[in-house]
Amino acid sequence: MLTERLSAYRIMWVLVFFDLPTETTKDRKIYAAFRKKLLNDGFAMFQFSIYVRHCPSRENAEVHIKRVKSQLPEKGHVGIMSITDKQFGMMEIYNGTEKQEPPDTPQQLELF
Repeated sequence: MLTERLSAYRIMWVLVFFDLPTETTKDRKIYAAFRKKLLNDGFAMFQFSIYVRHCPSRENAEVHIKRVKSQLPEKGHVGIMSITDKQFGMMEIYNGTEKQEPPDTPQQLELF
């Protein structure tokens, strides 16, 4: 049963891609506030304007997606995508021409 709950096909990653305007001081404050809300919700920067969050289940991922949607800024483009841990693990990452390993999956804490 534990194996089923921690299956790479059940564990999800939520990715948030955004391109927000930063032309004015107000725009930059909105950008910073949106980014800070993502960080406070457990997202980590993957690349500039791409943030990822590990979720133990699809239901948990939907909670975080709903939270991001409630905090969308009025201007700019935001994309939200969820993928399985298995799909995330198949990603190829390069630093220049050198292949890098994808980020480690965070350890799950289970309380009974």
